[in-house]
Amino acid sequence: MTLDSKREYSSQADYSGWVREDAQRRVSNVMTSLRQAFENSIHKEELEIIVFSDVTAGQLANKIGRYPLILKPLLLASNIAARAIERDLGVRNLDTYNTKLSKDVALSIAGYIKPFLPDSLPLLTLAELDRVMFADKEIRKLKGQWERLVVKSLNHYANLVFRKSKFQHNGQEFELDAAAKDKAGSIIHGIDIKRVEARRDIHKRTDEIANKAVHFKAVYPGASFGAIIYYPFIGEHGNVRERLQSTFVDSVVFAGASAESIDNAVRFLLGKLGCLKSQL
Repeated sequence: MTLDSKREYSSQADYSGWVREDAQRRVSNVMTSLRQAFENSIHKEELEIIVFSDVTAGQLANKIGRYPLILKPLLLASNIAARAIERDLGVRNLDTYNTKLSKDVALSIAGYIKPFLPDSLPLLTLAELDRVMFADKEIRKLKGQWERLVVKSLNHYANLVFRKSKFQHNGQEFELDAAAKDKAGSIIHGIDIKRVEARRDIHKRTDEIANKAVHFKAVYPGASFGAIIYYPFIGEHGNVRERLQSTFVDSVVFAGASAESIDNAVRFLLGKLGCLKSQL
């Protein structure tokens, strides 16, 4: 694959062209390997096949407009993401799972994806592609709710209000997942919330926490800084604490997925930072 150095910005068509030969080669190799690996488990059956080569761009636009649920699987079959459409067509805030498109936008999208669609594809394959991606999206959404639960617990048990906040130092901008300010608007408690699910990521994430703590204390030397970490490898929690031990990090706690685990971690952290509600 060779990038075209004459183009400063590249379109989806450019990227697809660059990887087409490698992708087709992989398809051939994967099909061969699958046939060999499962030769005793393969049987033939009648399938519903969608023949995209028989569908014009105008017809495709009408179908997308009338049946918006088909847009996501069509994009998957075309290897096109919503960001590519937003970038190349200028369509803003495209939600491929909850799509209401004007006729003009539907026609633009149909014309855009038509060259990337395969000549034909089994209907069941399209549906399965959609199922896998939908499940992945929902799982990521559930994981994203963990941070919100942590912040909710912080505000339940703290004697101050915690919100996302930003600060700047040495020309860089940093975001705190939760921060409490005094009446003058200065941050007095900063908290970094990290969900780390793989061992390979823990060093990078702890470095991010440590770096943010250094910059934070440079701006707010009298403030406290803590971290709440989701890391499912309990036996390694001690090593992570040691890695983050410094004069810049005042407390490190670990929280699991349950509300009880989150609440226990939050109460301990708030106690260390000195902002736990007295009645609790």
